[in-house]
Amino acid sequence: MNTITMKLHADKLIQMALEEDITSEDVSTNAVMPKAQKGSVDLIAKQDGIIAGLDVYARTFELLDEDTQIEFQCADGDAVKKGQLLAVVTGDIRVLLSGERVALNYLQRMSGIATYTHEVVELLKGSSVTLLDTRKTTPNCRIFEKYAVRVGGGQNHRYNLSDGVLLKDNHIGAAGSVTKAIQMAKAYAPFVRKIEVEVETLEQVKEAAEAGADIIMLDNMTPDTMKQAIDLINGRAKTECSGNITRENIKKIREIGVDYVSSGALTHSAPILDISMKNLHAV
Repeated sequence: MNTITMKLHADKLIQMALEEDITSEDVSTNAVMPKAQKGSVDLIAKQDGIIAGLDVYARTFELLDEDTQIEFQCADGDAVKKGQLLAVVTGDIRVLLSGERVALNYLQRMSGIATYTHEVVELLKGSSVTLLDTRKTTPNCRIFEKYAVRVGGGQNHRYNLSDGVLLKDNHIGAAGSVTKAIQMAKAYAPFVRKIEVEVETLEQVKEAAEAGADIIMLDNMTPDTMKQAIDLINGRAKTECSGNITRENIKKIREIGVDYVSSGALTHSAPILDISMKNLHAV
């Protein structure tokens, strides 16, 4: 995540998270630490995984006190081991205590997504399939979660509704048919935008290909049906499959011949990576 993106988008979201956690004061910290005292604490991995979100972790403390110092022992994308020292954070003990939960929430969540994504990417290694995420993200955390997918080796599908045309079943229902939906999208959208359409049957596959869809998403189809769909499309459009794709079943997809696999599980079902702040002491 570059500095411009951080300043434009991340700061206000981190600030909101801090305000959610500290509505008026941190009563526990203020009770035991009434005055400023410089201290240090270790950031330690409690599981093996892929680390992601170190800039967000650091920024959380910096927004509370710009004098907070963090010495990282790893970088985003690194594989870390249980018990590994990831960073040493030094600053006002009150800031270290008050910012701990929010900072760890971001880092654990983002690292969990990067770890899960990495595992799925490894299962696709050797194939020509590109792994994509979806918009099934935690509200107000999309910028962080989609970044974590990239750290884990996946790619991003559209970021939001303004990014591209994706005609799903309800869009098709509103338009009246696959063909009408594609025709209306082509007439409305700028020529630089690709038209993707989600289909559920072989009849819709044929209709979408003939109507000139750029990308045809094969939704919740069996592997055999997907093979038939790809034969019907015959190179006229890029192909994507979606629908309950997880690390447990993705091996069934890799040899079918689709160009892309999109998986909401990357963001909505990835467990956190357990990371902890330990050994707080005055310096």
